[in-house]
Amino acid sequence: MSLYVPSGIPPLISGALARIERRLPQPGEVLVRTGQRVEPEDVVARAFLPARPLIMNVARSLSITPASVERAMKREVGNKINKGDLLARTSPIGGRAFHAPIAGIITAVDAETGYVTITPDPVTYELQATVRGLVMDVIPGRGVQIETPAAQVYGAIGFGPDRSGVLRLLVTDPSEPIRPEMIDARSAYAVLIGGSSVTAAALRRAVAEQVRGVIVGGIDADELATFLGWSTANNWRVGVSTWQMPVAATERAYDLTLVVTEGFGARPMATALFELLAAHDRQEALIEGLTQLRYPHTRPRVVIPLSARTSNIPMESQPATLRPGTQVRLLDRDHLGAVGQVRTVSNVPRKVAGRVRTQAVDVQLDDGSTALVPVTAVEVLS
Repeated sequence: MSLYVPSGIPPLISGALARIERRLPQPGEVLVRTGQRVEPEDVVARAFLPARPLIMNVARSLSITPASVERAMKREVGNKINKGDLLARTSPIGGRAFHAPIAGIITAVDAETGYVTITPDPVTYELQATVRGLVMDVIPGRGVQIETPAAQVYGAIGFGPDRSGVLRLLVTDPSEPIRPEMIDARSAYAVLIGGSSVTAAALRRAVAEQVRGVIVGGIDADELATFLGWSTANNWRVGVSTWQMPVAATERAYDLTLVVTEGFGARPMATALFELLAAHDRQEALIEGLTQLRYPHTRPRVVIPLSARTSNIPMESQPATLRPGTQVRLLDRDHLGAVGQVRTVSNVPRKVAGRVRTQAVDVQLDDGSTALVPVTAVEVLS
């Protein structure tokens, strides 16, 4: 999996205006206006989501023929019913009765099969801002775009919906994993900051303690598959060129949101990322887990709103620039996640691994070794 970002946005932004889009899953009503200030818990839009119809075999339940169901019905198609209402009875006195298992509207009675269909009442879906900021744009009927001065960290892969919570630092070293015993009642409604990895057991403990999100450097593929229930997925094979998420990841319901900053395996979080997150311990943050590997590429993100008194916040994050002395993270297969400093950037194509000639960068790694890799295989940290 490549982490190359064509837009040039670095994975670490210490301060810039962040734009957060909050969108309804289906058309609805936007409740705020452009220029309005919002808090994380504010409801910015609302929609009524249709529920899946319930189809019931009334003929079998009453031990009658399908053709007799219409005569047994005490309510007609189009009637609104409540849970427990009498729906059908075989005879006025002492006959078998069928009561509505849910509230809704009777939408069909099939005399050929004896099935009755009830469409449940729509589910009210309220979209929260999840971040403190200013509504800069309203998407009619769908949502809003919110801007706020913030520090931002982009991850490699993530899972789960947008959630907000207070950052809680669990480790003191970016190479330290999150263990189950570290997570207790004090972690409730928080976004946990870890180091190198987290296990399925620790994630389950986090769910039990009502943790809203976890940020960690790496995670073992088997541990992640176990936690998500993907252990039997045929295409869950990390490392092959055809890798893809089993099932539609965006359609699942997740108990927490996970952001992995480095990749699969036990990978210490990049020091620059860890130090930025640790510096904002106990502050409110928004964690976005959506990952889209295909175009348009989307990376998971952590947004930490800065104080309104913070000055000199640029309007936009500056494009990353490769030059000698720049701290970078390598993204090629042989050095994935390694951090180092740029020694030189070639002006002419050079031969790199695989006998390919391309513009390359010479990097001095933190372990003392050097690596010559394509410029597309590095991303600027600072």
